[in-house]
Amino acid sequence: MIGAALYLILAYLIGAIPTGYLIAKQLKGIDIREHGSGNVGSTNVRRVVGKKAGYTTLVLDFLKGLIAVSGAKILFHDPQQIVPVLAGVAAVIGHSRSVFIGFKGGKSVITSSGVIFALEPWPAIILTGLAFVVIKLTRYVSIGSLLSAILLPVAIWLAHGPLSHLVLAGFICIYVIYLHRGNIDRLIHHQENRI
Repeated sequence: MIGAALYLILAYLIGAIPTGYLIAKQLKGIDIREHGSGNVGSTNVRRVVGKKAGYTTLVLDFLKGLIAVSGAKILFHDPQQIVPVLAGVAAVIGHSRSVFIGFKGGKSVITSSGVIFALEPWPAIILTGLAFVVIKLTRYVSIGSLLSAILLPVAIWLAHGPLSHLVLAGFICIYVIYLHRGNIDRLIHHQENRI
């Protein structure tokens, strides 16, 4: 139990690494929170710093979720995968509420993708592909993100994932929608930025 608790703290700290903030600071010498949408995620980094920085942020944010969950799967042999699931939750919360930047952060979509990929690769791949197509067609990252979050519990259910994975999917769905409430309001009022 102590080992699991310590690992969950580590998973949170992995998720909390503010990759977008660090990349923008390193490449442009700016605080990304003071530019664009003020978000530290890959979309805002791409808009403000450039495509290469945005894609680098995206990959690193994905790896945070993947590493946090994969490490738990290796260290804790649990048929129900409770510790890996909790590690995923910790990483997702860490990304959006980072201790390193005043408990602010991104909207956890990409880190959540890494978490789900480590647990249920096919649903993750399919939903990522769907989000990419929707973003390409609409040029709204938020619509692709929200759609993939909403469909995540359905995808995990169709993949016959264990109950713990389904509960995690439900949490990610609700949490991502909550973090996008500003985007939803802007979409309703036709004020959301396109890429």
